[in-house]
This record gives sequence, C-alpha cells and structure tokens, in this order.
Amino acid sequence: MSESLSAAKAGAALRTSARVSAELLLVSVLAAAALWVLGRMWSVVWPVVIALLLTTLTWPMAAFLHRLGWRPAVAASVVTLVSLLVAAGVVALIAVPVASQSGELVDGVSEGIQRLREWAAGPPLNIGDDQISQAFDTAMERLQDSVGSAVSTVATGVGTVFSGLVTAVLALFLMFFFLKDGPRFLPWLTRQLPGRLAVDVPVVAARSWQTLGSFVRSQAFVGLLDAVFIGLGLWIVGVPLVLPLAVLTFVSAFVPIVGALFAGFVAVLIALVSNGLTDALIVLAIIVLVQQLEGNVFQPMIQSRGLGLHAAVILLAVTLGGSLAGVVGSLLAVPVAALLAVFWNYVREQLAGDPPVGPVGPGGMDGSGEPGGPGRAGAPGGDGEPGGDGEAGRPAGSVGPEGRAGDGPVAAPGVAAGPAHGPVVG
Repeated sequence: MSESLSAAKAGAALRTSARVSAELLLVSVLAAAALWVLGRMWSVVWPVVIALLLTTLTWPMAAFLHRLGWRPAVAASVVTLVSLLVAAGVVALIAVPVASQSGELVDGVSEGIQRLREWAAGPPLNIGDDQISQAFDTAMERLQDSVGSAVSTVATGVGTVFSGLVTAVLALFLMFFFLKDGPRFLPWLTRQLPGRLAVDVPVVAARSWQTLGSFVRSQAFVGLLDAVFIGLGLWIVGVPLVLPLAVLTFVSAFVPIVGALFAGFVAVLIALVSNGLTDALIVLAIIVLVQQLEGNVFQPMIQSRGLGLHAAVILLAVTLGGSLAGVVGSLLAVPVAALLAVFWNYVREQLAGDPPVGPVGPGGMDGSGEPGGPGRAGAPGGDGEPGGDGEAGRPAGSVGPEGRAGDGPVAAPGVAAGPAHGPVVG
C-alpha cells in the first residue's frame, strides 16, 4: 500500500523552491544590470582589460628591475619601451615576409582556383564552365548592387581601426601606470575599506591577480612552444611564410582552442595553395601532433598550479564567449571563468568556516596567523594571542599605541586589522 504524501512537507518544499527561485531571479536581474552597465562603459573597460593582460605579461621584468634598485617610474618606462619595440618587431615579422611573397601567394591562389574548377568539372559533380561562369556573373552583379553598403562597410572599418589605435594607446599608458604604481594598490585598497571588507576584497584581488598572471604567462609559454615546433615543421616541409605563420601561431595561442584551430587552418590552406595536397596533409599531421603534445604534455605541466579549470569548462567558456562577444569574448572567456572560480572558491571557504588568507605584506606574512614581519592582514577570529612582533593582539575597537581607536581598520602603524569580530595581529 503506497504511503500518502505529507501536505506540510510538500508545502514547505514549494515555499523553499519559490524563495530560491525568487533569489535566483533577483541575482540574474542584478547580473544583467551589471553586464548592461559594463557594455555602456566598454570603451573605458576594454583598454583597462588589455592593460591588465599586458601588465601581467610584463610584470616579471618590472619586478626584476625593482629588485635591482631601479625607481618604479624608470622601471615602468623601460618595460613599456621594450614592449613597444617587441610589438613593432612582431608586426614587422608578419608584414615584411607577406609583402615580399605576395606575388607567390597570388599565383598560388590562382592555381588553386584552377585546380578546384578542374576538380568540379569532373565526376561526381560534373559542373561545367558555363555554370561556373554564370555563378561568377551572379556574384559580380550582387557585388555591384551592394556598392553603397560596401562603402559604408569601409567607413565602419576605418572607424574601427581608429578606435583600435586609440584603445591601444590608452592601454599602453594604463600599463605604464599599473607597472609603476601597482604594488601600492592593495595597501591603498585596505585603507579604504571598512571592517571585514578590508580583508576579503584585498585577498580576492591578490588571488585574482595571481590567477590572471598565471594564465597569461602560461599561455605565452605554450604559444611559444607551439610556434617553434610548428614553424620548424613548416620549414622542413618547405611551406612559404614560415615566420609569419609561426608568429600567428604564437598570437593565436592566447585564444584557447579556437586560436589553435584558426592558426592551423591558415597554415594548411597556405600549404595546400603553395605546395599541393600532399604537403598540406603533412602540415595537418604536424599541427595535430603538436596540438596533442600541447594538450596532453605541455599544458598539464605548465598549468598544473595555474587555473585549475577542466578542459570541458574551458571549451564551454570559449564557445559561450564567442557567441556573446565574438573574438573579444573568446579571448576573455577563459580568464573571466578563472576569476569567477577564484571568487567562488573564496566564498566557499567562508561558507565552510575556513579563515581567509590575507594578502602578503612586506614582511612575507600570508595572513595565516603565524609570526612574521609587519604589514599583513590578520585572520579573523582568535583570542588575542601575541602577534608576530611580540605585541599582544587587540580585538577590534581597542586603542592602539598611537591613540587611534580600532573598528576593524588599522589600529597601529604597520598593523592591518582583520574583520570586526577578529583580533588585530601585530
């Protein structure tokens, strides 16, 4: 005999489902509003994003100059100038060989089209020259009918190029300021935030910075390995434009999965047009082999302590980003997913009751509550045990040696306070 359902439990389950649905709907509305505001501010946000990516890539050089005793402004200027020279060199490596071999490419494309026509004229398609000519004439008529839209498209393209130049210049200046004043950001942010936020926000910001830097540097190294091995294979086969294709492979590595497919398609197409079908198949085999080595050997070794995202998550993120924002979405999909994972892991730690780890200060403290130098954020909770300097920890609200009342912010020089319910560790 079947048991009857409990009306009280069913009602409670429905009320819980309604409450959770309302909360999720509110979160979705807030997320949509935030994305709308972000879209309206995109002309400012996009240069900041590019500057952050460039800063994470060039920060090791700036940090090395800082350790040598260089002033921050001088170190940032040198790193920015070197970055400009490297970018100009990359453009030259792509543009000069392409311009010098443009005649060969045009001849190869013409020959490829002729081969395609001969193949289409034979079985099983049996497409005659009259049909091909008719299709060509129809395409030309449509092109002539759309001259007005073509002119507007060219004007839009010119505007896009100008906007890209402005964005690049702005991102370059922002990168200089990030390299120069970046180490001052977390201490400044800690002083501006009250109570618990003075620990939580700097910790999340520090972890996000480490994750972003790990992504950019690991992608750069993997892209360099791909460019070297694929370029070497193209050189052995005898494919033209080896250097531009290697540079394109390196640049495309910053767009996971999609970038590798694009660079490989271009390399196979040029091999097909220039060298024929056999060499194109050899190039395809080389690219597949290198990509398999990258996915199964290089990336697990290089990113073992990096992003911590599953390959399926990366693929879905790139697909979603590309469908929402095109190439820009594909480029930003993986770092955004990694930053969301950092935020979620921190929230999960707080929900589980684990103490947050404070940002590292000049004394090398990591916020774990163990002794060290001054300048770190203390962990929440505690019972006022002695801090790293031998000074007794004081709960929030006490008065430090300088006579300042502590309500969670700093209570003494070199002492970063924890949240309102925890001690201030010296």
